[in-house]
Amino acid sequence: MERGLLWLPLLVLFIWLTWQGWNEYQKVEAYRRWAQEFERAKYDIYAVLGQNGSNLTWGKPTRVGPIDLETFSLTDVQSIRLLVDDQPVAMESPPSKGKAITLEFTLTSSTVSIPFTEIPLAAQWGKHLQQEWQRLQLIPTQMLSESKDSSSETL
Repeated sequence: MERGLLWLPLLVLFIWLTWQGWNEYQKVEAYRRWAQEFERAKYDIYAVLGQNGSNLTWGKPTRVGPIDLETFSLTDVQSIRLLVDDQPVAMESPPSKGKAITLEFTLTSSTVSIPFTEIPLAAQWGKHLQQEWQRLQLIPTQMLSESKDSSSETL
């Protein structure tokens, strides 16, 4: 009887760990189905993120699929920053450790902060999205200069 009582906490721990593993597997499978519609996507325990062209969609992962989804366009972004422990850091040389890691997007009317679990992953996404954002900002300028060139040729 005494031995049974000693093993009971271990049995409860094993059942809890099994349930946690199954729960996480269900989240990953729901993310996999959700991510198929995106060109680029990421999953971690804090947030899911998907990119289609200039649109970013992010939300919180659950077993039934991402919830609290928000979408915004990179064309509405004014700045992109990588924050580690609420301090801005350079994406080219991020620190190796930090507790709170987020990519912060300053929009014309609000700020969006997307949490990450790993600094290198956040820096990689930040660099990619910054390049996309800068490319999108150059397109209107190029179109304007091309229209000026074509109008001067007709004169």
